Amino acid sequence: MKYLWTEDTGAGLHFWRLVNQLIFDNELAIESKENNQGILDALTVLEPEDDDEYYIAFDYVVDNQDIRNKYRMLRTIAQKSERKIIILDMICFEYLILAFDKLVAWTGTGKTDKIKIRKEILAAIENHKINLLKIDDEKTLQYLSGFKRYSTERIMKSLVGEFTQNEKWSVKGQLMGECWYKDCCVSEYPDNLRCGEPEVEDGSEKMRMLIQSESVQKVWNQI
Repeated sequence: MKYLWTEDTGAGLHFWRLVNQLIFDNELAIESKENNQGILDALTVLEPEDDDEYYIAFDYVVDNQDIRNKYRMLRTIAQKSERKIIILDMICFEYLILAFDKLVAWTGTGKTDKIKIRKEILAAIENHKINLLKIDDEKTLQYLSGFKRYSTERIMKSLVGEFTQNEKWSVKGQLMGECWYKDCCVSEYPDNLRCGEPEVEDGSEKMRMLIQSESVQKVWNQI
């Protein structure tokens, strides 16, 4: 049996279930361990069967010491597992959304300042962190300095929220916003938030485009 364990809940967990459905024909058993400590706790007592494989979607950034410590523990467990435990190479679920090349066009945001900041930050991602030395844009540096508790993951979550404020594209609730995976074309809603128009309306096709984007494909190609 193949398992995918994630620390994501809500929209992030929903995303992995959609990946499983559309790419793996529901071959994987998707389980949320709710947080990174939950993953470690579950792996510590794991007794896999001979044909079991466990794929671990662990949010990893190097500018958070607690996460670095837990990741080292995770690697130690994986190294002793005879390749039954495979750690997926990823930053976090929100990064997969932020790096999607159609995010701006589909969500229709008019925040030109945030579009510029997104571009600068994505270009500065290096070894699971934002390399500040690669950023010259003053507004981007000001945006980053505004975080009292700075970490790459926290910034990813905040910036994604700027692009997905319309509930139809939200990635903060219990499910991903319905326009990610349903047949719909956003135009007018009572909240008056601007929203773009994907080139396709078919829900499965839109989700496949997200899943087949470079950032996501890098992750699920390991499975």
